[in-house]
Amino acid sequence: MNQTSNTVVQTQKGKVEGSFEDGLLVFRGIPYAAPPVGELRWMPPKPAPAWKGIRSARHFGPIAPQNPMVFEGLMGAQEPEPQSEDCLFLNIYTPGLDDKKRPVMVWIHGGAFSLGSGSMAMFRSGSLAKRGDVVLVTINYRLGILGFLNLKELTGGKIPSTGNEGLLDQVAALEWVKANIAGFGGDPDNVTIFGESAGGMSVACLMVLPKAQGLFHKAIIESAVGAIGRPLNVSVKIAGIFLKAVGLKATDIEALKALPIPAILAAHNRVALETGQGAAPFIPVADGKIMPLMPLEAFAAGKASPVPTIVGSNLDEQKLFSMMDPNSAKMDKQILVKMLERNVPQDKITGLIETYRQARLKRSLPVTPFELFSAINSDLMFRQIALHITSSQHFNSVPAYHYLFTWVSPAAGGALGACHGLEVGFVFGTYEPLFSGSGPGADKLCQQIQDAWTTFARTGNPSTKSLGKWLKYGTARNTMIISENCRLEKKVLEEERQAWEKVGQVNLMNML
Repeated sequence: MNQTSNTVVQTQKGKVEGSFEDGLLVFRGIPYAAPPVGELRWMPPKPAPAWKGIRSARHFGPIAPQNPMVFEGLMGAQEPEPQSEDCLFLNIYTPGLDDKKRPVMVWIHGGAFSLGSGSMAMFRSGSLAKRGDVVLVTINYRLGILGFLNLKELTGGKIPSTGNEGLLDQVAALEWVKANIAGFGGDPDNVTIFGESAGGMSVACLMVLPKAQGLFHKAIIESAVGAIGRPLNVSVKIAGIFLKAVGLKATDIEALKALPIPAILAAHNRVALETGQGAAPFIPVADGKIMPLMPLEAFAAGKASPVPTIVGSNLDEQKLFSMMDPNSAKMDKQILVKMLERNVPQDKITGLIETYRQARLKRSLPVTPFELFSAINSDLMFRQIALHITSSQHFNSVPAYHYLFTWVSPAAGGALGACHGLEVGFVFGTYEPLFSGSGPGADKLCQQIQDAWTTFARTGNPSTKSLGKWLKYGTARNTMIISENCRLEKKVLEEERQAWEKVGQVNLMNML
């Protein structure tokens, strides 16, 4: 087949025309649901309207309305993207329009449920699809106030938003994939969902969402953070703070539906400041219906999708966020204790700090208050979440694989360590020298991660020739160390893991 002359695909809603680029067929800006505008604001996604003729799929669609990114430019060049409430589009990178039934990988972007898109520069690469012979799909979904604000309770259902509309967008995208991806060379019965940060949290939520069951067959969770979701009562309180921020009452239904986007984005910042929730004041809600339970509770109870799962985190997640605080490097022991009091029971803090101090001294690692806080908070908000999900899947007889990413960023003289988001450029083959590093070592790492991720999507097992044998987590606590020297280890950072068992219940609602 001459692929350069065949770039048109028939979908259920009409024909789309993509382009042939660097050995791949690329389709951009395909609508997977109706524009959530006007009367559809804060409503569950509706089916996209059909069209006549051939629709061009050569340009990305607008992205969800959002405030500027805090780390814009750090992870590579990112030009501004047009924003609109009409944002429910997906993009496809495929090696061929044939009947090979390739594994399908659906990427859910991160960004604290408030930022980002499926068309960010970091994801605009067919490297993963080409190397693994898979069909890659990237998606937009509603963000922030428009995607994760619960108004149902305060408005008496007159605005029925549960706070999970952004998740339901993701479900709609997966339904679109199931119905249409065969025309793009993909197998609708072999779909892997994967994402990082809020994208990893989204994957975890989809795994416990009844509406999403059967729409995917494997899952990869990268650096999911905190409690994953928010209790209903807390989301209602946040909705009240939002109403105060925009100067409206719960009875002002038409005024709420007519709020201009600048007012909504300004309210987002005010709510974030008042709630102390950083960049993520609006996240998925355990409303009892769309999401019946808090995700971590559902995993522990064996109520998550029984699909093969890869879960992991980066060693120094916290260091990226510490960049926002110019005083973080001046942290002393008193400030360290105060910072930990936000999440950890006061009577457990001294013992926790001492465990980390001794464990790091054994490894000849620095034990300044800043380094201790970075290690403790990276584990609290990320690694312990990954271990909880991995062990829950294992104990419920579901294949589960665990990793710890330890490659060090060269940025700021290595001060960022293996920080949050660092692995994403290697997954997509878009790693750049300043943030990610370069050279043969970086090239090899990219190939190893891509091989593992795409092989897992194909077979449910991430073992590969380039990476080696990757055993399930199991009772041995097998962990793949992903770095310049990838290797499988048992009981990684075991002293720290056991320390959290002694700490017991912590407050994961104070995210970042």
